[in-house]
Amino acid sequence: MKFVDEFRSNEYSKLLVENLKSITCNKINIMEVCGSHTMAIFRYGIRDILPPNVNLISGPGCPVCVTPQSYIDTALELSSRKDVIMASFGDMMKIPGRKGSLLKKKAEGADIRIVYSPMDCLIIAQENPSKQIIFLAVGFETTAPMTAVTAIEARKKGLSNLFFFTAHKIVPPVMEALVNDPDLNLDGFLLPGNVCAIIGTEPFQFLSKNFMIPGVVTGFEPVDILQGLVTLVSLISQKDPRISNDYKRIVRTDGNPKARQYMDEAFNLVDSNWRGIGKVPKSGLEFNREFEEFDAIKHFGISYEAYDGGSGCRCGEILKGKIKPTQCPLFKKLCTPENPVGSCMVSSEGTCAAYFRYYKEL
Repeated sequence: MKFVDEFRSNEYSKLLVENLKSITCNKINIMEVCGSHTMAIFRYGIRDILPPNVNLISGPGCPVCVTPQSYIDTALELSSRKDVIMASFGDMMKIPGRKGSLLKKKAEGADIRIVYSPMDCLIIAQENPSKQIIFLAVGFETTAPMTAVTAIEARKKGLSNLFFFTAHKIVPPVMEALVNDPDLNLDGFLLPGNVCAIIGTEPFQFLSKNFMIPGVVTGFEPVDILQGLVTLVSLISQKDPRISNDYKRIVRTDGNPKARQYMDEAFNLVDSNWRGIGKVPKSGLEFNREFEEFDAIKHFGISYEAYDGGSGCRCGEILKGKIKPTQCPLFKKLCTPENPVGSCMVSSEGTCAAYFRYYKEL
């Protein structure tokens, strides 16, 4: 398959691994901040073939994983209303709250529906005029534009029964918080190709300008990731802190201007709480005054204050890259994909889920 098979080439992958091993440098810490990268790195066994001086750290790149427990508890509260139909992406269904999960709530009779796009909610709202439809709007810059477009379309259609419980987050600000954490000592970043496809490469230039840390935008096939690592390790060894785009077949410098336009039209930047990390300035999106009629919290008058759970799960430290899932006492014991205690085990992009599925102790 063109544009897929060539990026899974065994021959080229082996060549890239040899190139990587030939680059001389001290031990370095590289963080990938995209859950899709985390999963791909495990799936293709890339960790196992890296030279010993290259340490890959998984960061907070899974939007479901960084959503505070308080969000789930509030969603459960809203779903209990008889006049509410709740719509959600499938990854959200198993995240545990204080009183269960959305999946359990659905089994108990709540009308909770899995959708593949927020646009599906337009049809649900039109077909159920006597119900109030709430979409759980979770995700990074990759999904926020569709939430914005859906709200814009809802206004055009005159829908007054569709609302959004927003927890959209922005990636660059949390990366700055991680760089400022002295415990991590990060030398470089594999930058998320999907996020950069929306916002471009400019929002990541602060890494180079303010912190002298390089970053490489890369895709999700094995050749993409290995080429990105070769570029990044070379930049680190040469003390060259530039931001390089190695995913030019998808990512432009200015990203997707139309998608950014929709986000700017509907949202304001606000401080946001990240599970295990805390409040990160200007890292969240909420509807601006023009679109606040679609804000579920304001419409239902719910008092929402972010907090995390205290289950003994070390998800917060895992999200920061400070420990590996195998260092959590619950991993593979009380916490499994079928019975997740923490959010990192729920999503297919979660670090704990990746370790559970692919990691084999030597």
